[in-house]
Amino acid sequence: MCGILAVHGLAKPASDRAHFIALSKRLRHRGPDWSGCSVGKESILVHERLAIVGVDTGAQPLVSEDGKTILAVNGEIYNHIALRASVGPDVKFKTHSDCEVIMPLYKKHDKNLCNLLDGMFSFVLLDESVTPSRIIAARDPIGITTLYQGWSSKHPGAVFFASELKALVDDCDKIISFPPGHVYDSRDQSTTRYFQPSWWTGDEDGGVIAKNTTDLTLIRETLEAAVRKRLMSEVPYGVLLSGGLDSSLIAAIAARETEKVAQAQYELRQKKLKEAASGPSTPTSGGPAPVTEQATLAAWPQLHSFSIGLENSPDLLAARKAAHYLGTVHHEYVFTVQEGLDAIPEVIYHLETYDVTTVRASTPMYLLSRKIKAMGVKMVLSGEGSDEILGGYLYFHAAPDALSFQQESVKRVKNLHTADCLRANKSTMAWGLEARVPFLDKAFLEVAMNIDAKEKMFQKGTPQEVDADGSPKMEKYILRKAFDCSPGGKPYLPKSILWRQKEQFSDGVGYSWIDGIKEHAEAVVSEEAFAKRTERWTEGVPDTKEAFFIREIFDGLFPSETAASTAVRWIPRGDWGCAPDPSGRSVSIHNDAYSVDE
Repeated sequence: MCGILAVHGLAKPASDRAHFIALSKRLRHRGPDWSGCSVGKESILVHERLAIVGVDTGAQPLVSEDGKTILAVNGEIYNHIALRASVGPDVKFKTHSDCEVIMPLYKKHDKNLCNLLDGMFSFVLLDESVTPSRIIAARDPIGITTLYQGWSSKHPGAVFFASELKALVDDCDKIISFPPGHVYDSRDQSTTRYFQPSWWTGDEDGGVIAKNTTDLTLIRETLEAAVRKRLMSEVPYGVLLSGGLDSSLIAAIAARETEKVAQAQYELRQKKLKEAASGPSTPTSGGPAPVTEQATLAAWPQLHSFSIGLENSPDLLAARKAAHYLGTVHHEYVFTVQEGLDAIPEVIYHLETYDVTTVRASTPMYLLSRKIKAMGVKMVLSGEGSDEILGGYLYFHAAPDALSFQQESVKRVKNLHTADCLRANKSTMAWGLEARVPFLDKAFLEVAMNIDAKEKMFQKGTPQEVDADGSPKMEKYILRKAFDCSPGGKPYLPKSILWRQKEQFSDGVGYSWIDGIKEHAEAVVSEEAFAKRTERWTEGVPDTKEAFFIREIFDGLFPSETAASTAVRWIPRGDWGCAPDPSGRSVSIHNDAYSVDE
Protein backbone atom coordinates (compact mmCIF):
# COMPACT_ATOMS: atom_id res chain seq x y z
CA MET A 1 0.00 0.00 0.00
CA CYS A 2 0.96 3.61 -0.43
CA GLY A 3 -0.24 7.17 0.08
CA ILE A 4 -2.07 9.15 -2.58
CA LEU A 5 -3.18 12.77 -2.90
CA ALA A 6 -5.09 13.95 -5.98
CA VAL A 7 -6.88 17.17 -6.87
CA HIS A 8 -9.01 17.72 -9.97
CA GLY A 9 -10.52 20.96 -11.22
CA LEU A 10 -7.65 23.34 -10.47
CA ALA A 11 -7.26 26.55 -12.47
CA LYS A 12 -3.45 26.47 -12.47
CA PRO A 13 -2.24 23.08 -11.22
CA ALA A 14 1.40 23.71 -12.14
CA SER A 15 1.55 26.68 -9.79
CA ASP A 16 0.04 24.56 -6.99
CA ARG A 17 2.56 21.73 -7.41
CA ALA A 18 4.84 22.69 -4.51
CA HIS A 19 1.87 23.17 -2.17
CA PHE A 20 0.40 19.74 -2.81
CA ILE A 21 3.78 18.02 -2.68
CA ALA A 22 4.18 19.56 0.78
CA LEU A 23 0.76 18.22 1.83
CA SER A 24 1.64 14.79 0.44
CA LYS A 25 4.67 14.70 2.74
CA ARG A 26 2.18 14.15 5.56
CA LEU A 27 1.48 10.77 3.97
CA ARG A 28 5.11 9.75 3.51
CA HIS A 29 5.01 7.31 6.43
CA ARG A 30 2.68 5.26 4.20
CA GLY A 31 5.16 5.19 1.33
CA PRO A 32 8.75 5.87 2.39
CA ASP A 33 10.34 4.21 -0.67
CA TRP A 34 9.70 6.84 -3.35
CA SER A 35 7.68 9.95 -4.16
CA GLY A 36 6.16 10.92 -7.50
CA CYS A 37 4.08 13.77 -8.88
CA SER A 38 2.22 14.26 -12.14
CA VAL A 39 0.52 17.49 -13.26
CA GLY A 40 -2.24 17.56 -15.86
CA LYS A 41 -4.25 20.28 -17.54
CA GLU A 42 -6.39 20.84 -14.44
CA SER A 43 -5.24 18.10 -12.10
CA ILE A 44 -2.37 17.01 -9.90
CA LEU A 45 -1.61 13.50 -8.60
CA VAL A 46 1.01 12.90 -5.91
CA HIS A 47 2.10 9.45 -4.75
CA GLU A 48 4.14 8.15 -1.80
CA ARG A 49 5.23 4.59 -2.57
CA LEU A 50 5.69 1.47 -0.48
CA ALA A 51 7.26 -1.00 -2.92
CA ILE A 52 6.09 -4.60 -2.53
CA VAL A 53 5.33 -5.84 -6.08
CA GLY A 54 7.22 -4.54 -9.12
CA VAL A 55 9.81 -3.14 -6.73
CA ASP A 56 12.24 -1.93 -9.39
CA THR A 57 9.78 -0.70 -12.02
CA GLY A 58 6.52 0.28 -10.37
CA ALA A 59 7.09 3.93 -9.39
CA GLN A 60 3.92 6.02 -9.45
CA PRO A 61 1.96 7.86 -10.70
CA LEU A 62 1.85 5.36 -13.55
CA VAL A 63 1.50 6.76 -17.07
CA SER A 64 0.07 4.93 -20.08
CA GLU A 65 2.07 4.37 -23.24
CA ASP A 66 0.34 7.29 -25.00
CA GLY A 67 0.80 9.56 -21.98
CA LYS A 68 -2.92 10.30 -21.77
CA THR A 69 -3.86 8.14 -18.78
CA ILE A 70 -2.27 8.76 -15.38
CA LEU A 71 -2.87 6.59 -12.33
CA ALA A 72 -2.16 6.80 -8.60
CA VAL A 73 -3.02 3.71 -6.56
CA ASN A 74 -2.87 2.69 -2.93
CA GLY A 75 -3.31 -1.06 -2.82
CA GLU A 76 -2.65 -4.51 -4.21
CA ILE A 77 -4.41 -6.23 -7.11
CA TYR A 78 -4.07 -9.96 -6.47
CA ASN A 79 -5.44 -11.11 -9.84
CA HIS A 80 -3.29 -8.75 -11.91
CA ILE A 81 -1.60 -11.53 -13.90
CA ALA A 82 -4.95 -12.89 -15.12
CA LEU A 83 -6.15 -9.36 -15.83
CA ARG A 84 -3.03 -8.62 -17.88
CA ALA A 85 -3.84 -11.61 -20.05
CA SER A 86 -7.47 -10.51 -20.39
CA VAL A 87 -6.72 -7.15 -22.01
CA GLY A 88 -5.07 -8.78 -25.01
CA PRO A 89 -1.59 -9.05 -26.53
CA ASP A 90 -1.63 -5.57 -28.08
CA VAL A 91 -1.30 -3.87 -24.70
CA LYS A 92 2.33 -3.09 -23.88
CA PHE A 93 3.05 -2.91 -20.17
CA LYS A 94 5.87 -0.67 -18.99
CA THR A 95 6.28 -2.06 -15.45
CA HIS A 96 5.77 -5.15 -13.31
CA SER A 97 3.41 -3.26 -11.01
CA ASP A 98 0.25 -5.15 -10.13
CA CYS A 99 -1.63 -1.85 -10.47
CA GLU A 100 -0.65 -0.92 -14.04
CA VAL A 101 -3.36 -3.20 -15.44
CA ILE A 102 -6.01 -0.75 -14.20
CA MET A 103 -5.22 1.62 -17.10
CA PRO A 104 -5.92 -0.79 -19.99
CA LEU A 105 -8.93 -2.10 -18.07
CA TYR A 106 -10.25 1.47 -18.00
CA LYS A 107 -9.83 1.73 -21.78
CA LYS A 108 -11.77 -1.51 -22.23
CA HIS A 109 -14.39 -1.38 -19.47
CA ASP A 110 -14.51 2.26 -18.34
CA LYS A 111 -15.42 2.54 -14.65
CA ASN A 112 -16.93 -0.96 -14.71
CA LEU A 113 -13.33 -2.12 -14.29
CA CYS A 114 -13.78 -1.96 -10.52
CA ASN A 115 -15.79 -5.18 -10.42
CA LEU A 116 -12.94 -7.01 -12.15
CA LEU A 117 -10.38 -6.16 -9.47
CA ASP A 118 -9.65 -8.71 -6.76
CA GLY A 119 -7.73 -6.92 -4.06
CA MET A 120 -7.59 -3.95 -1.75
CA PHE A 121 -7.29 -0.57 -3.38
CA SER A 122 -8.01 3.12 -3.54
CA PHE A 123 -7.13 4.80 -6.79
CA VAL A 124 -7.50 7.99 -8.78
CA LEU A 125 -7.25 7.71 -12.57
CA LEU A 126 -6.87 10.80 -14.75
CA ASP A 127 -7.92 10.65 -18.42
CA GLU A 128 -6.38 13.51 -20.41
CA SER A 129 -7.57 12.15 -23.77
CA VAL A 130 -10.94 13.85 -23.37
CA THR A 131 -11.98 17.48 -22.95
CA PRO A 132 -12.55 18.41 -20.24
CA SER A 133 -10.19 15.92 -18.66
CA ARG A 134 -11.85 13.26 -16.54
CA ILE A 135 -11.03 11.49 -13.32
CA ILE A 136 -12.50 8.42 -11.73
CA ALA A 137 -11.76 7.47 -8.14
CA ALA A 138 -12.66 4.22 -6.42
CA ARG A 139 -12.27 2.34 -3.15
CA ASP A 140 -12.21 -1.41 -2.58
CA PRO A 141 -15.47 -3.20 -1.68
CA ILE A 142 -15.10 -3.28 2.12
CA GLY A 143 -12.78 -0.33 2.68
CA ILE A 144 -9.58 -2.14 3.65
CA THR A 145 -7.68 0.83 2.25
CA THR A 146 -8.50 4.32 3.46
CA LEU A 147 -9.67 7.15 1.21
CA TYR A 148 -11.06 10.60 1.93
CA GLN A 149 -12.81 13.04 -0.40
CA GLY A 150 -12.92 16.79 0.13
CA TRP A 151 -14.06 20.11 -1.29
CA SER A 152 -12.51 23.53 -0.74
CA SER A 153 -13.77 27.11 -0.88
CA LYS A 154 -10.18 28.06 -1.76
CA HIS A 155 -10.55 26.07 -4.98
CA PRO A 156 -14.22 26.28 -6.04
CA GLY A 157 -15.20 23.45 -8.31
CA ALA A 158 -12.22 21.29 -7.38
CA VAL A 159 -12.46 17.85 -5.79
CA PHE A 160 -9.77 16.39 -3.52
CA PHE A 161 -8.85 12.79 -2.67
CA ALA A 162 -6.29 11.54 -0.14
CA SER A 163 -5.38 8.36 1.72
CA GLU A 164 -5.53 10.18 5.03
CA LEU A 165 -7.42 13.10 6.52
CA LYS A 166 -4.29 15.01 7.47
CA ALA A 167 -3.48 15.80 3.84
CA LEU A 168 -6.84 17.55 3.37
CA VAL A 169 -7.64 19.40 6.60
CA ASP A 170 -5.73 22.58 5.70
CA ASP A 171 -7.46 23.10 2.36
CA CYS A 172 -10.90 21.50 2.60
CA ASP A 173 -14.02 22.85 4.29
CA LYS A 174 -15.92 19.61 3.75
CA ILE A 175 -14.41 16.14 4.05
CA ILE A 176 -15.99 12.70 3.97
CA SER A 177 -14.69 9.18 4.21
CA PHE A 178 -15.13 8.00 0.63
CA PRO A 179 -17.60 5.09 0.74
CA PRO A 180 -16.19 1.59 0.14
CA GLY A 181 -17.39 -0.22 -2.95
CA HIS A 182 -18.10 3.04 -4.79
CA VAL A 183 -16.65 4.86 -7.79
CA TYR A 184 -16.62 8.61 -8.45
CA ASP A 185 -16.85 10.08 -11.97
CA SER A 186 -15.99 13.73 -12.58
CA ARG A 187 -18.07 13.83 -15.79
CA ASP A 188 -21.28 14.12 -13.79
CA GLN A 189 -19.75 14.36 -10.30
CA SER A 190 -21.56 11.14 -9.39
CA THR A 191 -20.59 8.57 -6.80
CA THR A 192 -22.17 5.18 -7.46
CA ARG A 193 -21.97 1.77 -5.85
CA TYR A 194 -20.25 -0.85 -8.00
CA PHE A 195 -20.05 -3.60 -5.34
CA GLN A 196 -23.42 -5.40 -5.26
CA PRO A 197 -22.91 -8.83 -3.64
CA SER A 198 -25.83 -11.15 -3.07
CA TRP A 199 -25.80 -10.60 0.71
CA TRP A 200 -25.60 -6.79 0.76
CA THR A 201 -29.22 -6.07 1.77
CA GLY A 202 -29.12 -8.58 4.61
CA ASP A 203 -29.18 -5.84 7.27
CA GLU A 204 -32.38 -4.29 5.93
CA ASP A 205 -35.97 -5.11 6.83
CA GLY A 206 -37.27 -7.06 3.87
CA GLY A 207 -33.73 -7.65 2.60
CA VAL A 208 -32.17 -10.92 1.52
CA ILE A 209 -32.16 -13.68 4.15
CA ALA A 210 -29.15 -16.00 4.13
CA LYS A 211 -30.33 -19.61 3.82
CA ASN A 212 -27.34 -21.68 2.74
CA THR A 213 -26.31 -24.64 4.85
CA THR A 214 -22.74 -24.84 6.07
CA ASP A 215 -20.23 -26.45 3.72
CA LEU A 216 -17.15 -26.94 5.89
CA THR A 217 -14.93 -27.94 2.97
CA LEU A 218 -15.93 -24.87 0.97
CA ILE A 219 -15.23 -22.59 3.94
CA ARG A 220 -11.80 -24.13 4.42
CA GLU A 221 -10.77 -24.12 0.76
CA THR A 222 -12.01 -20.58 0.13
CA LEU A 223 -10.08 -19.19 3.09
CA GLU A 224 -6.97 -21.12 2.04
CA ALA A 225 -7.23 -19.58 -1.43
CA ALA A 226 -7.65 -16.13 0.13
CA VAL A 227 -4.43 -16.53 2.11
CA ARG A 228 -2.56 -17.99 -0.85
CA LYS A 229 -3.26 -15.06 -3.17
CA ARG A 230 -2.20 -12.60 -0.45
CA LEU A 231 1.31 -14.02 -0.36
CA MET A 232 1.99 -12.11 -3.59
CA SER A 233 5.11 -10.18 -2.56
CA GLU A 234 8.67 -9.51 -3.65
CA VAL A 235 9.72 -8.52 -0.13
CA PRO A 236 9.85 -10.36 3.22
CA TYR A 237 6.49 -10.89 4.90
CA GLY A 238 5.10 -12.31 8.13
CA VAL A 239 1.90 -12.81 10.07
CA LEU A 240 0.42 -11.04 13.09
CA LEU A 241 -0.25 -13.76 15.66
CA SER A 242 -2.29 -13.08 18.78
CA GLY A 243 -2.91 -16.74 19.55
CA GLY A 244 -6.64 -16.32 19.01
CA LEU A 245 -8.59 -18.33 16.48
CA ASP A 246 -8.47 -15.88 13.56
CA SER A 247 -4.79 -14.97 13.51
CA SER A 248 -3.79 -18.55 14.32
CA LEU A 249 -5.78 -19.94 11.39
CA ILE A 250 -4.26 -17.40 9.02
CA ALA A 251 -0.81 -18.29 10.37
CA ALA A 252 -1.49 -22.02 10.00
CA ILE A 253 -2.50 -21.64 6.36
CA ALA A 254 0.34 -19.20 5.62
CA ALA A 255 2.90 -21.55 7.18
CA ARG A 256 1.80 -24.37 4.88
CA GLU A 257 1.78 -22.08 1.83
CA THR A 258 5.16 -20.56 2.71
CA GLU A 259 6.67 -24.02 2.81
CA LYS A 260 5.28 -24.67 -0.68
CA VAL A 261 6.61 -21.34 -1.98
CA ALA A 262 10.05 -22.00 -0.51
CA GLN A 263 10.12 -25.39 -2.21
CA ALA A 264 8.98 -23.89 -5.53
CA GLN A 265 11.68 -21.22 -5.33
CA TYR A 266 14.31 -23.84 -4.58
CA GLU A 267 13.24 -25.81 -7.65
CA LEU A 268 13.24 -22.64 -9.77
CA ARG A 269 16.79 -21.81 -8.62
CA GLN A 270 17.94 -25.32 -9.48
CA LYS A 271 16.40 -24.99 -12.94
CA LYS A 272 18.15 -21.66 -13.53
CA LEU A 273 21.48 -23.11 -12.40
CA LYS A 274 21.11 -25.93 -14.93
CA GLU A 275 20.23 -23.44 -17.67
CA ALA A 276 23.24 -21.31 -16.79
CA ALA A 277 25.50 -24.34 -16.94
CA SER A 278 24.30 -25.11 -20.47
CA GLY A 279 25.16 -21.64 -21.79
CA PRO A 280 23.73 -18.12 -21.91
CA SER A 281 20.05 -17.70 -22.71
CA THR A 282 18.85 -15.77 -25.73
CA PRO A 283 18.31 -12.14 -24.68
CA THR A 284 14.86 -10.63 -25.09
CA SER A 285 14.38 -7.23 -26.64
CA GLY A 286 12.07 -4.39 -25.71
CA GLY A 287 10.25 -3.81 -22.42
CA PRO A 288 10.36 -5.66 -19.13
CA ALA A 289 10.27 -9.43 -18.91
CA PRO A 290 6.81 -11.02 -18.65
CA VAL A 291 5.25 -11.04 -15.18
CA THR A 292 4.82 -14.52 -13.75
CA GLU A 293 3.42 -15.75 -10.47
CA GLN A 294 6.89 -16.93 -9.43
CA ALA A 295 8.27 -13.44 -9.98
CA THR A 296 5.87 -11.98 -7.42
CA LEU A 297 6.48 -14.51 -4.65
CA ALA A 298 9.09 -14.09 -1.97
CA ALA A 299 9.61 -16.16 1.12
CA TRP A 300 11.92 -16.77 3.99
CA PRO A 301 12.65 -20.47 4.57
CA GLN A 302 10.19 -20.27 7.48
CA LEU A 303 7.22 -18.03 8.16
CA HIS A 304 7.90 -15.28 10.71
CA SER A 305 5.19 -14.47 13.26
CA PHE A 306 4.81 -11.45 15.53
CA SER A 307 2.91 -10.88 18.76
CA ILE A 308 2.67 -8.21 21.44
CA GLY A 309 1.26 -7.94 24.93
CA LEU A 310 1.85 -6.99 28.51
CA GLU A 311 3.98 -9.38 30.53
CA ASN A 312 2.25 -12.80 30.74
CA SER A 313 -0.81 -11.56 28.84
CA PRO A 314 -3.29 -14.10 27.39
CA ASP A 315 -2.27 -13.28 23.82
CA LEU A 316 1.46 -13.70 24.41
CA LEU A 317 1.00 -17.09 26.02
CA ALA A 318 -1.41 -18.35 23.36
CA ALA A 319 0.69 -16.97 20.48
CA ARG A 320 3.78 -18.66 21.87
CA LYS A 321 1.94 -21.98 21.89
CA ALA A 322 0.59 -21.49 18.35
CA ALA A 323 3.98 -20.44 16.96
CA HIS A 324 5.71 -23.43 18.52
CA TYR A 325 3.14 -25.77 17.01
CA LEU A 326 3.30 -24.16 13.55
CA GLY A 327 7.09 -23.94 13.52
CA THR A 328 7.21 -20.22 12.78
CA VAL A 329 10.16 -18.01 13.62
CA HIS A 330 8.38 -16.17 16.40
CA HIS A 331 9.05 -12.63 17.60
CA GLU A 332 7.46 -11.56 20.86
CA TYR A 333 7.32 -8.00 22.11
CA VAL A 334 6.37 -6.99 25.63
CA PHE A 335 5.15 -3.46 26.28
CA THR A 336 4.21 -1.64 29.46
CA VAL A 337 1.06 0.32 30.21
CA GLN A 338 3.16 3.49 30.38
CA GLU A 339 4.65 2.87 26.94
CA GLY A 340 1.14 2.47 25.60
CA LEU A 341 -0.06 5.66 27.27
CA ASP A 342 2.93 7.57 25.90
CA ALA A 343 2.06 6.43 22.38
CA ILE A 344 -1.64 7.34 22.43
CA PRO A 345 -1.23 10.88 20.97
CA GLU A 346 0.80 9.45 18.05
CA VAL A 347 -1.74 6.68 17.59
CA ILE A 348 -4.63 9.15 17.41
CA TYR A 349 -2.68 11.28 14.94
CA HIS A 350 -2.31 8.31 12.61
CA LEU A 351 -5.77 6.82 13.20
CA GLU A 352 -7.62 10.12 12.76
CA THR A 353 -10.47 8.97 15.01
CA TYR A 354 -11.57 9.34 18.62
CA ASP A 355 -13.38 6.01 18.85
CA VAL A 356 -12.39 4.45 22.17
CA THR A 357 -12.42 0.83 20.99
CA THR A 358 -10.25 1.62 17.99
CA VAL A 359 -7.67 3.56 20.01
CA ARG A 360 -7.47 0.82 22.65
CA ALA A 361 -6.79 -1.90 20.08
CA SER A 362 -4.60 0.20 17.78
CA THR A 363 -2.01 1.22 20.36
CA PRO A 364 -0.35 -2.21 20.78
CA MET A 365 -0.68 -2.81 17.03
CA TYR A 366 1.07 0.51 16.38
CA LEU A 367 3.91 -0.39 18.75
CA LEU A 368 4.28 -3.85 17.22
CA SER A 369 4.30 -2.47 13.67
CA ARG A 370 7.33 -0.35 14.46
CA LYS A 371 9.23 -3.40 15.68
CA ILE A 372 8.25 -5.41 12.60
CA LYS A 373 9.30 -2.70 10.15
CA ALA A 374 12.64 -2.38 11.95
CA MET A 375 13.31 -6.02 10.96
CA GLY A 376 12.93 -5.17 7.27
CA VAL A 377 9.46 -6.69 6.90
CA LYS A 378 7.04 -4.72 4.70
CA MET A 379 3.93 -6.90 4.67
CA VAL A 380 1.98 -8.94 7.21
CA LEU A 381 -1.17 -11.01 7.14
CA SER A 382 -3.80 -10.15 9.74
CA GLY A 383 -7.05 -11.68 10.98
CA GLU A 384 -9.54 -8.80 10.82
CA GLY A 385 -13.10 -9.42 9.63
CA SER A 386 -13.91 -12.87 10.94
CA ASP A 387 -15.86 -11.64 13.97
CA GLU A 388 -18.10 -9.44 11.86
CA ILE A 389 -18.67 -12.09 9.18
CA LEU A 390 -19.43 -14.93 11.59
CA GLY A 391 -20.85 -13.03 14.55
CA GLY A 392 -17.85 -13.84 16.69
CA TYR A 393 -18.03 -10.95 19.13
CA LEU A 394 -19.29 -12.25 22.43
CA TYR A 395 -22.24 -9.86 22.52
CA PHE A 396 -23.73 -11.73 19.55
CA HIS A 397 -24.85 -14.39 22.03
CA ALA A 398 -27.56 -11.90 23.06
CA ALA A 399 -29.12 -11.72 19.58
CA PRO A 400 -32.84 -12.38 20.12
CA ASP A 401 -33.25 -14.38 16.89
CA ALA A 402 -31.49 -15.44 13.70
CA LEU A 403 -32.71 -12.47 11.65
CA SER A 404 -31.35 -10.00 14.23
CA PHE A 405 -28.05 -11.92 14.29
CA GLN A 406 -27.79 -11.71 10.49
CA GLN A 407 -28.71 -8.03 10.32
CA GLU A 408 -26.13 -7.12 12.95
CA SER A 409 -23.46 -9.18 11.16
CA VAL A 410 -24.09 -7.53 7.79
CA LYS A 411 -24.18 -4.10 9.42
CA ARG A 412 -20.84 -4.75 11.12
CA VAL A 413 -19.24 -5.90 7.85
CA LYS A 414 -20.51 -2.78 6.09
CA ASN A 415 -19.01 -0.62 8.84
CA LEU A 416 -15.62 -2.35 9.01
CA HIS A 417 -14.01 0.64 7.28
CA THR A 418 -14.86 2.82 10.29
CA ALA A 419 -13.18 0.57 12.85
CA ASP A 420 -11.14 -2.62 12.36
CA CYS A 421 -10.09 -1.92 8.76
CA LEU A 422 -9.16 1.62 9.73
CA ARG A 423 -7.11 0.26 12.64
CA ALA A 424 -5.39 -2.44 10.61
CA ASN A 425 -4.54 0.00 7.82
CA LYS A 426 -3.44 3.09 9.70
CA SER A 427 -1.68 1.63 12.74
CA THR A 428 0.53 -0.48 10.46
CA MET A 429 0.97 2.06 7.65
CA ALA A 430 2.13 4.57 10.26
CA TRP A 431 5.45 2.70 9.89
CA GLY A 432 5.22 1.75 6.20
CA LEU A 433 3.97 -1.77 6.94
CA GLU A 434 1.18 -3.26 4.83
CA ALA A 435 -1.49 -5.45 6.44
CA ARG A 436 -3.46 -7.87 4.27
CA VAL A 437 -6.71 -9.39 5.50
CA PRO A 438 -7.71 -12.76 3.98
CA PHE A 439 -11.08 -12.95 5.78
CA LEU A 440 -12.28 -9.98 3.70
CA ASP A 441 -11.64 -11.76 0.42
CA LYS A 442 -14.65 -11.31 -1.89
CA ALA A 443 -15.02 -15.04 -2.53
CA PHE A 444 -14.84 -15.90 1.17
CA LEU A 445 -17.40 -13.20 1.97
CA GLU A 446 -19.74 -14.62 -0.66
CA VAL A 447 -19.56 -18.05 0.96
CA ALA A 448 -19.68 -17.04 4.62
CA MET A 449 -22.23 -14.23 4.44
CA ASN A 450 -24.78 -16.49 2.74
CA ILE A 451 -24.76 -19.12 5.49
CA ASP A 452 -27.99 -19.28 7.48
CA ALA A 453 -27.53 -17.27 10.67
CA LYS A 454 -29.09 -20.12 12.67
CA GLU A 455 -25.89 -22.06 12.00
CA LYS A 456 -23.71 -19.19 13.25
CA MET A 457 -25.58 -18.53 16.51
CA PHE A 458 -24.11 -19.80 19.75
CA GLN A 459 -25.55 -20.67 23.11
CA LYS A 460 -25.82 -18.28 26.01
CA GLY A 461 -24.16 -19.12 29.30
CA THR A 462 -22.33 -22.27 30.34
CA PRO A 463 -21.92 -25.15 30.01
CA GLN A 464 -22.17 -24.88 26.24
CA GLU A 465 -23.87 -27.40 23.98
CA VAL A 466 -21.45 -29.80 22.29
CA ASP A 467 -21.60 -31.57 18.93
CA ALA A 468 -21.22 -35.29 18.22
CA ASP A 469 -17.43 -34.96 18.44
CA GLY A 470 -17.60 -33.22 21.80
CA SER A 471 -16.69 -29.80 20.38
CA PRO A 472 -18.46 -26.84 22.04
CA LYS A 473 -20.97 -24.89 19.93
CA MET A 474 -19.32 -21.61 20.80
CA GLU A 475 -18.79 -18.41 18.80
CA LYS A 476 -17.51 -19.04 15.24
CA TYR A 477 -18.24 -22.73 15.64
CA ILE A 478 -18.48 -23.36 11.88
CA LEU A 479 -15.06 -21.80 11.22
CA ARG A 480 -13.46 -23.83 13.99
CA LYS A 481 -15.13 -27.00 12.76
CA ALA A 482 -14.02 -26.35 9.16
CA PHE A 483 -10.39 -26.48 10.28
CA ASP A 484 -10.77 -29.26 12.85
CA CYS A 485 -9.11 -31.74 10.51
CA SER A 486 -5.68 -33.08 9.64
CA PRO A 487 -4.71 -32.78 5.95
CA GLY A 488 -1.36 -34.43 5.38
CA GLY A 489 -1.65 -36.06 8.79
CA LYS A 490 -1.17 -32.90 10.84
CA PRO A 491 -4.00 -30.80 12.34
CA TYR A 492 -4.08 -27.13 11.41
CA LEU A 493 -3.99 -26.13 15.08
CA PRO A 494 -3.95 -27.75 18.51
CA LYS A 495 -7.39 -28.04 20.13
CA SER A 496 -6.48 -25.53 22.83
CA ILE A 497 -6.01 -22.83 20.19
CA LEU A 498 -8.70 -23.91 17.74
CA TRP A 499 -11.34 -23.88 20.47
CA ARG A 500 -10.02 -20.92 22.50
CA GLN A 501 -12.68 -18.36 23.40
CA LYS A 502 -12.73 -14.96 21.75
CA GLU A 503 -10.56 -12.20 23.24
CA GLN A 504 -10.82 -8.71 21.78
CA PHE A 505 -7.32 -7.55 20.86
CA SER A 506 -7.34 -4.75 23.43
CA ASP A 507 -8.24 -7.34 26.10
CA GLY A 508 -5.96 -10.12 24.93
CA VAL A 509 -2.79 -8.02 25.04
CA GLY A 510 -3.35 -7.81 28.81
CA TYR A 511 -6.33 -6.84 30.92
CA SER A 512 -4.26 -4.17 32.66
CA TRP A 513 -4.02 -2.24 29.38
CA ILE A 514 -7.65 -1.09 29.33
CA ASP A 515 -7.64 -0.62 33.10
CA GLY A 516 -4.50 1.50 32.77
CA ILE A 517 -6.08 3.83 30.20
CA LYS A 518 -9.15 4.26 32.38
CA GLU A 519 -7.10 5.00 35.48
CA HIS A 520 -4.97 7.52 33.59
CA ALA A 521 -8.07 9.26 32.23
CA GLU A 522 -9.56 9.45 35.73
CA ALA A 523 -6.39 11.15 36.92
CA VAL A 524 -6.06 13.73 34.13
CA VAL A 525 -9.71 14.63 33.43
CA SER A 526 -11.23 16.69 36.22
CA GLU A 527 -14.80 16.24 37.40
CA GLU A 528 -15.49 19.88 36.53
CA ALA A 529 -14.29 19.51 32.94
CA PHE A 530 -16.19 16.26 32.48
CA ALA A 531 -19.40 17.79 33.83
CA LYS A 532 -19.20 20.54 31.19
CA ARG A 533 -18.58 18.21 28.24
CA THR A 534 -21.96 18.97 26.63
CA GLU A 535 -21.03 22.65 26.55
CA ARG A 536 -17.81 21.82 24.73
CA TRP A 537 -19.16 19.29 22.24
CA THR A 538 -22.55 18.98 20.58
CA GLU A 539 -21.67 15.92 18.46
CA GLY A 540 -19.83 12.80 19.61
CA VAL A 541 -20.08 13.85 23.25
CA PRO A 542 -17.79 11.65 25.41
CA ASP A 543 -19.69 9.45 27.84
CA THR A 544 -16.68 8.44 29.96
CA LYS A 545 -13.51 10.13 31.12
CA GLU A 546 -11.54 7.76 28.88
CA ALA A 547 -13.55 8.96 25.87
CA PHE A 548 -13.07 12.58 27.02
CA PHE A 549 -9.30 12.07 27.28
CA ILE A 550 -9.12 10.60 23.76
CA ARG A 551 -11.42 13.23 22.22
CA GLU A 552 -9.38 16.04 23.74
CA ILE A 553 -6.19 14.70 22.14
CA PHE A 554 -7.99 14.32 18.79
CA ASP A 555 -9.24 17.92 18.90
CA GLY A 556 -5.74 19.15 19.66
CA LEU A 557 -4.42 17.38 16.56
CA PHE A 558 -7.42 18.03 14.29
CA PRO A 559 -9.22 21.09 15.70
CA SER A 560 -11.81 21.58 12.95
CA GLU A 561 -15.39 20.33 13.07
CA THR A 562 -14.78 19.12 9.52
CA ALA A 563 -12.18 16.65 10.78
CA ALA A 564 -14.30 15.53 13.74
CA SER A 565 -17.25 14.82 11.46
CA THR A 566 -15.32 12.02 9.71
CA ALA A 567 -14.86 9.96 12.90
CA VAL A 568 -17.36 7.23 13.78
CA ARG A 569 -17.81 5.85 17.28
CA TRP A 570 -18.87 2.27 17.89
CA ILE A 571 -21.76 2.03 20.36
CA PRO A 572 -22.58 -1.36 21.95
CA ARG A 573 -26.06 -2.83 21.47
CA GLY A 574 -27.82 -1.60 24.58
CA ASP A 575 -31.10 -2.99 23.22
CA TRP A 576 -29.53 -6.46 23.45
CA GLY A 577 -28.62 -5.87 27.08
CA CYS A 578 -24.95 -5.21 26.32
CA ALA A 579 -22.82 -3.25 28.78
CA PRO A 580 -21.83 0.27 27.65
CA ASP A 581 -18.12 -0.60 27.78
CA PRO A 582 -17.08 -2.20 24.46
CA SER A 583 -14.54 -4.53 26.08
CA GLY A 584 -15.29 -8.21 25.61
CA ARG A 585 -14.79 -8.64 29.37
CA SER A 586 -17.99 -6.69 29.91
CA VAL A 587 -19.97 -9.54 28.37
CA SER A 588 -21.16 -12.05 30.96
CA ILE A 589 -20.49 -15.07 28.73
CA HIS A 590 -16.75 -14.19 28.84
CA ASN A 591 -16.65 -14.19 32.64
CA ASP A 592 -18.79 -17.33 32.86
CA ALA A 593 -16.43 -19.22 30.56
CA TYR A 594 -13.38 -18.31 32.59
CA SER A 595 -15.04 -19.14 35.90
CA VAL A 596 -15.87 -22.61 34.54
CA ASP A 597 -12.26 -23.09 33.38
CA GLU A 598 -11.05 -22.20 36.83
